[in-house]
Amino acid sequence: MKRRFAVTLVVAWFCCAQHVSASSPPYAYPYDNPYEATVIGLPQALEVALPASVPIREFTLKIFPGREIPEVFWYEDGLVCSLAYQDHTAPLIFVIGGTGARYDTPTMVKLQKVLHQAGFHVIGISSPSHMDFVVNASGDFPGDALGDARDLYRVMRLAYEQVRTKIGISSFALTGYSLGAFNAAFLAQLDAEQKQFNFTRVLLINPPVNLYTSVSALDRLLVDNIPGGIGKLDDWFRSVLGHVLAVNRAMGHTALSGDFIYNVYERLPRNPQNLAALIGLAFRMSAAHMAFTADVMNGGGYIVPTQARLTNSTSLTRYAMVAYRTGFVDYFDEVLLPHLRKAEPGLTRQALLERLSLRRLEPYLQGADTVGLVHNADDIILAPGELQYLEGVFGARALVFPTGGHLGNLFHPDVIRAIVGFVAGKDN
Repeated sequence: MKRRFAVTLVVAWFCCAQHVSASSPPYAYPYDNPYEATVIGLPQALEVALPASVPIREFTLKIFPGREIPEVFWYEDGLVCSLAYQDHTAPLIFVIGGTGARYDTPTMVKLQKVLHQAGFHVIGISSPSHMDFVVNASGDFPGDALGDARDLYRVMRLAYEQVRTKIGISSFALTGYSLGAFNAAFLAQLDAEQKQFNFTRVLLINPPVNLYTSVSALDRLLVDNIPGGIGKLDDWFRSVLGHVLAVNRAMGHTALSGDFIYNVYERLPRNPQNLAALIGLAFRMSAAHMAFTADVMNGGGYIVPTQARLTNSTSLTRYAMVAYRTGFVDYFDEVLLPHLRKAEPGLTRQALLERLSLRRLEPYLQGADTVGLVHNADDIILAPGELQYLEGVFGARALVFPTGGHLGNLFHPDVIRAIVGFVAGKDN
């Protein structure tokens, strides 16, 4: 996710452009509209310079070797991760993808290059909301912050075991962006208890404060901006779907990245409603893929009929249309909460809402000097007052840029300097 400036507290170790030297130019970003920033991002000419390639090896983890994979997911055979490695002993940093992001999406690949260039070994891990993770690594229904953290921690331990004899590791760090940053906060607290990695630094990049609130706001971007209202969702979606498929064929992948959304937007009438609706659609599609996959993996009954046999030749169109009409709020109320109540009979809706929030971690985050924050003042996933809340919790460990939307400025040189400066533990 993305945003901009207003360095609220001067933090030397962030090494931002504003503080590197007296002659450094001030932070500048080309878009004042946070929705444009979120989708369009940063012109390539203004991005930080990155190497064309870095040494990378993919590896596959069998998290649950005995797990039976439904036929419809015939192509799934373990959770694939990637390792960008150094030829010498170096710190290892784990990177957790954002909402619906696979380990090899463009943002993940660029972050690997950034961190490898900074001297790290880098392991990229798909978001627990991505269908590959749900099929291969979820221990339960995804979406519960505590359960997702346990699943990710299990993956990280196994990933470390897979690479530990092949690279020299001096220490461990952790970062993530958007939903991945939210996950990283819960992982940091979990590791503080279990002490498997003893992270030297954990950096949260554009996290939501409350997952439910942020996803609900993104969902409303779709619902409130469909021409003709929500009753026209099916018609609007079908009209957009052709453009989505055309862009997918042209780009050769289905990752719902900013580039992907922008290419769809370019094919539609240029107006603020279409821009906002497309952002909402991207997050609705990510939630739909997660809900459909979780439903199938747990025997159906929500999107697909109970114990339905879906094969590699089954048409999924009707299930897709049901899934795309299903928002995260629906999934939360109709699937996640009832399921968790089976194991926790006293669990209330409010209690579950509270554990989908960084406020649950407030005492830990306030006292954890190794955990930092990079965010944007105009990030579209933050509700009124939430930025101020984060600044209060993180204090001098928070750096807020004035513009950038949700992750639109992620590869701005100033933002990258801040990211690298913190995770590398620089003090100048």
